[in-house]
Amino acid sequence: MENTDEAHGITMSQILNLLEKNEISADRKSIYRDIQALEELGIFVEKEKVGKNFYYKVVEKQFEIAELKLLVDSVSASRFITEKKSRELIGKLESLVSKYEAKELQRSIVVAGRNKTQNESIYYNVDAIHLAMNENHQISFEYLQWNLDKELVPRKDKPYVVSPWSLLWDQENYYLLAFDEEDGIMKNYRVDKMRRISSLEEKRLGLEEFQKLDMSSYAEKVFGMFYGREETVTILAKKYLIGVVLDRFGTDIPVRKEDEEWIRFRVTVAISGQFFGWLLSFGNDMKLISPEDVVSEYKELLKSALDA
Repeated sequence: MENTDEAHGITMSQILNLLEKNEISADRKSIYRDIQALEELGIFVEKEKVGKNFYYKVVEKQFEIAELKLLVDSVSASRFITEKKSRELIGKLESLVSKYEAKELQRSIVVAGRNKTQNESIYYNVDAIHLAMNENHQISFEYLQWNLDKELVPRKDKPYVVSPWSLLWDQENYYLLAFDEEDGIMKNYRVDKMRRISSLEEKRLGLEEFQKLDMSSYAEKVFGMFYGREETVTILAKKYLIGVVLDRFGTDIPVRKEDEEWIRFRVTVAISGQFFGWLLSFGNDMKLISPEDVVSEYKELLKSALDA
């Protein structure tokens, strides 16, 4: 599997030489029996005659090279995986293909050096959270933030204690959705900003609050536009922005043609500075038209920004 693939085979002599390098003595008859045994185990060894020689190769493998390229690119692009862990994971993926195909995987890494997390314990954080959820236990952890010296330091002097209910993925980051007993609400925490996670003996709280959530809708509203109160808003947008609108909010939102130039759509969002900033990024090509109190809030934000 390491030395052959669809485009590369090895001869019987090469097989014997490779075995000899690994201090394994064999003859041709025993190799034929071994190939038969491999095929009985589901590893098919293809035999092809080229000129006077027969070449042997394993073509069908657990992953196709195209599938592994996709996985490698995903690992490379993931911000929550450190550079070191990315290299380790990609090295393991390379071991699933031949040495020739492994070079293709190395060439497919086109986003190395991007901004990645500094937290090496991300793997173990995810595992610890899943374990606590499976055992129905609360967890404690340090929650980190950047200081002016560009160091990750704890936000509070004492550990956070929450009841973990779900892991969410958004904007290339993992988030923990957990119930905070002190405030009586569900909160979100960046998993790569968590450290020293411990499972507690206390059972989880907040089941009723968690069951009230429509997770798909929750993730879209809270993570898509950050935090804020929920409001159903009506927006006018230039027709060419229909793709942007549907990519952002999905195809289930009501959209209708306003005139030859504009479309109108309604969507429920979390009202926040980030939402207003998203609107503003399209300039005069996207206009918030209702409800009036949200429109007024938007105008006040723009006015205060101009006056600053």
